[in-house]
Amino acid sequence: MDASTAADSSWSLVETINQSPPVDTSLPYDTASLAGKTILITGGASGFGAAFARKWAGHGSNIILGDINDKAGEELIAELRALPGSSKQHFFQHCDVTVWEDQVALFKMGVRASPTGGIDAVVAGAGIVESRNSESGKVFDHPRNLDAENPPPPPLNVLAVNLTGVMFTCHLAIFWLERNGGKDQQEKRDRHLLLVSSIAGVIPLPGQTEYAASKHAVVGLFRTLRGTLWQQGIRCNVICPYFVDTPLLPPSGMALLAGSGKAELEDVVDAATRLMADEAIAGRGLAIGPKFHIVDGENGQVRLVDGAKDGKGAGRKQAVWEIYAHDYDQVEVFVWRFMQLLNTLKAVMGWVGLFKDLIKIFFVRKTPQRG
Repeated sequence: MDASTAADSSWSLVETINQSPPVDTSLPYDTASLAGKTILITGGASGFGAAFARKWAGHGSNIILGDINDKAGEELIAELRALPGSSKQHFFQHCDVTVWEDQVALFKMGVRASPTGGIDAVVAGAGIVESRNSESGKVFDHPRNLDAENPPPPPLNVLAVNLTGVMFTCHLAIFWLERNGGKDQQEKRDRHLLLVSSIAGVIPLPGQTEYAASKHAVVGLFRTLRGTLWQQGIRCNVICPYFVDTPLLPPSGMALLAGSGKAELEDVVDAATRLMADEAIAGRGLAIGPKFHIVDGENGQVRLVDGAKDGKGAGRKQAVWEIYAHDYDQVEVFVWRFMQLLNTLKAVMGWVGLFKDLIKIFFVRKTPQRG
């Protein structure tokens, strides 16, 4: 495939994904659209979810929280209702995201509680990391006693919360967001699905195999949904924060990062708020890391300057970066080329070869195969 063909293919992919223009995080954004929005947040009683709730409630949003921590959830709702300028329409419901019935009940409650009778945005924010203690040890990376007579499988709680729970949330979000504004769509309202991944969704995280795998899956979920949800009037975005000092980060993680940079919670909140408030942003991902002073380099590239210094005269300071902006320019073009090879192979094999393969699949192979 020559350069012009690749360019044409990339352009068609842009149209298919229907992605909004690049996000310039150096520009200010208007938070006026947050007023009156009903935003449902899973895992909203602490960490990122609680920080989002405080910020958005302060701008007039109606917050629906789901979490397994009832005490923290109820206390946060009371706090939100006491905020100056708050809509007071904030509600909490117990929700274990791994339990389908809990999430169904949460969404139905959110629709009933919403002043507009619909949900404008959903944040799939529930997440956990792998535990480390003397009893379980490094559960996945260091298996134990598997030579016993009946060894148990590894606990996959992290995948259950971070992937299955997120899939449940997305499935319900698509259903209810599509109905936001009424079936006749006389009132045009926002429909936004915000996924919370991690920097561990794009880089390996040794010692947190399950967590990294789950967050990679969330990035894959985003990259797929952004190509389809726009057809249902739903915009999908993702944030990938670097390590932040929240309850999710265990002491071992804090020890690993001691003396090095960490992302600031306020920058994560700012990035999520930009995506939530600017209804023109769709199909975009923002990575949030330590603040760096950067200067413009050659060929449009930027050069990092030590973020620990005062930075006077050292260029602009930046913590939020766009990620997976135009990755499909390379990835999907590769897939296109690969499919072209497969199609060529099929043409060479002819229909006889195709039928032989189908016979093997459906008649010769008697037992299910797992990859």
